[in-house]
Amino acid sequence: MFEVNDPEFGWFLQQVKKHLNLDLTGYKQHRVHRRVNMLLRRHNVESYKEYLKMILEDPKSRDEFLDKMTINVTEFFRNPEKWEELAGYISDLIKDSGRFRAWSAGCSTGEEPYTIAIMLEELRAPSGATVLATDLDPWVLEKAKRGVYEERSLVNLDETMRMKYFAHSEDGTYEIKPFVKSRVTFKRHDLILDPYEKGFKLIVCRNVVIYFDEPTKKKIYEKFAEALDTGGYLFVGSTERIFNYRDLEFEMVSPFIYRKRR
Repeated sequence: MFEVNDPEFGWFLQQVKKHLNLDLTGYKQHRVHRRVNMLLRRHNVESYKEYLKMILEDPKSRDEFLDKMTINVTEFFRNPEKWEELAGYISDLIKDSGRFRAWSAGCSTGEEPYTIAIMLEELRAPSGATVLATDLDPWVLEKAKRGVYEERSLVNLDETMRMKYFAHSEDGTYEIKPFVKSRVTFKRHDLILDPYEKGFKLIVCRNVVIYFDEPTKKKIYEKFAEALDTGGYLFVGSTERIFNYRDLEFEMVSPFIYRKRR
C-alpha cells in the first residue's frame, strides 16, 4: 500500500523531526517504514498526514509511536561472561584513578545502566563513580527511573545478588534499591541530533547502532571515540563489530570490547 520512497512518507519523517525532535532518517528505512505502517493499519488510518495529526494531538498515540520506533528488550547482565570480563578492565581503571564516569547510551528501560551501577558496587568503587543513562524515548526513561522489573529481567542474577540489590515486592516485581539508583542519572538524548558529553571511562551501547544506516553508524562511533578518555572502553552488542576501529584510535581487547588508545 505504501512505499519507502513515497514522497508522503518522506514528508512524514520531516514532520516527526520538526514536531517531536526525533530524526528517523538515519535509521534503516525499511525498518522505520514497516513499523510506521504497522501502526497505520492498527489504527485504520488512511494516510501519513492523518496519522501525524493523531500522534500530535493524542499523547497516548504519541507515546505508542515513540515506543515502537525504538527497541526496548533487555535484561540485567545480558551476556554475563562479557560483563565479567569488562569488570576486570573497569577495576583497573578505578584503581588507577579515583574518577570514573560511565555512559549507557540507548539505555532503554534501565537494566543496562543499573547493571553498570551494580558492577561498580561489586568493585567497591567510590560513591563518585557514576553512570549517565540516556535514551530517546521519554516513556522508557520514566520506567527506568522507577526501577521496577519483572523476574524475567533478572534471569542472570542469583538469589544473593537479587537480595543485595533489589527489594522484592508481594506482586512479584523487583525494585532497584536506592543506593544503586543513586549512582545513575537519566537524561533524554538523541544520538543523531544532540551533542555528546565527554570525559567517560566507559561507554556501553549495545543493540542500538544496528538500527542505523552505515553513514550514521560511522558518525556515532566517531563521537563515542571523542567522548571517551584515553584508556577508556567501548562495549557494543554481539552483532555490532566495528570493522574500522583502528581508524578511530581503538584497539580491540576482546570481541565487542574496544579500548581507546589515545
